[in-house]
Amino acid sequence: MAECQGDGEGAKSPMELYEKLTAQGEQVRALKTAKATKADVDAAVQLLIKLKTDYKQMTGQDYKAGCPPSENSVAPDNGPAAGGADDEDTVDPWNVSTNNAKGVDYDKLILRFGSSKVDKELVDRIEKVSGQKPHRFLRRGIFFSHRDMHQVLDAYEKQKSFYLYTGRGPSSEAMHVGHLIPFIFTKWLQDVFDIPLVVQLTDDEKYLWKDLSLEDCHRFAVENAKDIIACGFDVNKTFIFSDLDYMGASPEFYRNVVKVQKHVTFNQVKGIFGFTDSDCIGKISFPAIQAAPSFSSSFPQIFKGRKDIQCLIPCAIDQDPYFRMTRDVAPRIGYPKPALLHSTFFPALQGAQTKMSASDANTSIFLTDTPKQIKNKVNKHAFSGGKDTVEEHRKYGGNPDVDVAFMYLTFFLEDDEQLEKIRQDYASGALLTGELKKLLIETLQPMIDQHQQRRKQVTEEEVKQFMTPRPLHFNF
Repeated sequence: MAECQGDGEGAKSPMELYEKLTAQGEQVRALKTAKATKADVDAAVQLLIKLKTDYKQMTGQDYKAGCPPSENSVAPDNGPAAGGADDEDTVDPWNVSTNNAKGVDYDKLILRFGSSKVDKELVDRIEKVSGQKPHRFLRRGIFFSHRDMHQVLDAYEKQKSFYLYTGRGPSSEAMHVGHLIPFIFTKWLQDVFDIPLVVQLTDDEKYLWKDLSLEDCHRFAVENAKDIIACGFDVNKTFIFSDLDYMGASPEFYRNVVKVQKHVTFNQVKGIFGFTDSDCIGKISFPAIQAAPSFSSSFPQIFKGRKDIQCLIPCAIDQDPYFRMTRDVAPRIGYPKPALLHSTFFPALQGAQTKMSASDANTSIFLTDTPKQIKNKVNKHAFSGGKDTVEEHRKYGGNPDVDVAFMYLTFFLEDDEQLEKIRQDYASGALLTGELKKLLIETLQPMIDQHQQRRKQVTEEEVKQFMTPRPLHFNF
């Protein structure tokens, strides 16, 4: 996704940030005095809290009303904290980072976002309702958080169906392996529940956030659609659309965008997404476009005008702010709230402190990489949890919790027993780092080669078929 600057980023000095904080505090008090809506007050408070965090980072001191900073009040730059345990992880639609080598603390993130943990009870229930063994992403906690999944299953047990919605921001022609995660899981959901899927390609968003031409963004959307189709989705139950195409072709979709826009204030989007006065107006209005596919009436050709069919959104948890906003608006415009299943992040090759990014070729394994490129990237760049020497490793063992090769195997190796044996062997020192990387290479090379072969078979006519608004095979 695109990068976004918080309000505090616009302040060049501690005093400027102090003045912003003072003004924001006054705004919060004014909203409370005027008995503004809870949503407006909450958004203003969220922005105030963020500004206070920015102030402390800039000055090294807590903000105190009436106590402006001194001219030289700037926090010393001592580099990242060694442990990172006390630092809050950065997770938003544009940035993911942590100082912890094990990655983001997802239990804390659940508390922070107010979602629910995907526990054994829910996994067992999905197995019971679907009649299928849970996907490895569920068994291993890769999809770890949810909103209203029990409600979806309750309705499904009463023969009330639902539909799936996921998406992709097409910022480059080639996708990387991390981009496959939501699509692999979404395909499993589509297969076991026998339900339709809509896939939003946000080429408009990439044009607004990135230094790309409109034509390139649309071309990337079509190229990315080929990779999505290569995941094996059923053309009779899947509609893939470019925002640049569908917004102008569907009055119902655009009407839902406008409904959302009317019910979300500028103050709210600033609080949720950190927009500033220097952001273009396209960015400010975009969240409503990502919200619209959550409502079945946005797709009259599929749902025949029905407004009451619930949506389930499998996505990485950094997209949750969009859908917290959507869930707040939905009942006010007469629609059911979308349910969500959140995934963890697919780590960069250099470590789990950040997610894999298409903008850095050395952090990513692309779906276009050759077997040789995959081997070289894993061997050269994949962060190791092993010891410095073979002797030390044999004696003390490695740490699979921070080892990127092992993390990747957790995503892609199907056999639970084999994965656990690899973990134990690596932790005991019986398996060396080079041997672990070799196992990953032998897993990734055929997987990516098979994807490439499937993609070659995707014709322009097939892409057109997937991306044409049309009825889908769906009984409701």
